[in-house]
Amino acid sequence: QAQLVESGGGLVQAGGSLRLSCATSGSFFSVNDMGWFRQAPGKEREFVAAMSRRGDITYYADSVKGRFTISRDNTKNTVSLQMNTLKAEDTAVYYCAADPTAVYNTARSPTRFKYWGQGTQVTVSS
Repeated sequence: QAQLVESGGGLVQAGGSLRLSCATSGSFFSVNDMGWFRQAPGKEREFVAAMSRRGDITYYADSVKGRFTISRDNTKNTVSLQMNTLKAEDTAVYYCAADPTAVYNTARSPTRFKYWGQGTQVTVSS
C-alpha cells in the first residue's frame, strides 16, 4: 500500500522560507508523478505544484510561481517543496500527492491524483 509521509511544516513569519518533504518507498516513487496541494480552512483543496516521475516536467499554480520550487531526489525517494517569500495567504495544510499519469495530463485537480499523504500544517504570520 502506498504511503506518503510529509514533514517540514511549521510557523514562519511573512517573507520567510520553509521546505517541505514527502517520503515514500522506492518502487512506488519511481513510477509516479508527484504533486503538492494545499487546503486552507473553509476552502477547497488547491493545486500547488507537480513534477513528472523523471523530473523533466514541472508546473505550478500561478499564485506560487517564482516563489515555490518542487524537486525530487530519486536516491532518497523524496519530493520536496521549497517555499520562499511566504505570505499569510500561503497558510494551509499542505499535502503530498502521487499518481502514475497526473503530469501527462497536466493535472491540477485533486481528483486526478490517486495517492495522498496526511498533510503538514504551514502557518505564515503577518
